[in-house]
Amino acid sequence: QVQLVESGGGLVQAGGSLRLSCAASGRTFSIYDMGWFRQVPGKEREFVAVIDWSGAKTDYADSVKGRFTISRDNAKDMVYLQTSSLKPEDTATYYCAGAIERWPSPAPGDYGYWGQGTQVTVSS
Repeated sequence: QVQLVESGGGLVQAGGSLRLSCAASGRTFSIYDMGWFRQVPGKEREFVAVIDWSGAKTDYADSVKGRFTISRDNAKDMVYLQTSSLKPEDTATYYCAGAIERWPSPAPGDYGYWGQGTQVTVSS
């Protein structure tokens, strides 16, 4: 079992940046591929980024590619999402997730551990 707690969300103007953090506890964190998702009310949870257990491999949704960077520090049991050039359409609740599949697909079903989310609001 892995417990995940996100932080770092907030209100930011368009063009700004935020660094989201995800603190993990419980089972050995470093064995899990980790992802970030986001969700707005009334819509499905959307894949944002994924990083493999070692930090060597990453992938991004096309909508955030070149603007967001996922990273991890296994010594600190942390995953990060550095966002930049934020747009109003990036407004959502952002969730950290631990994968139950090795190199998971973008589907939420490939992830078995979820945090409670952190709200990001981008004003125009």
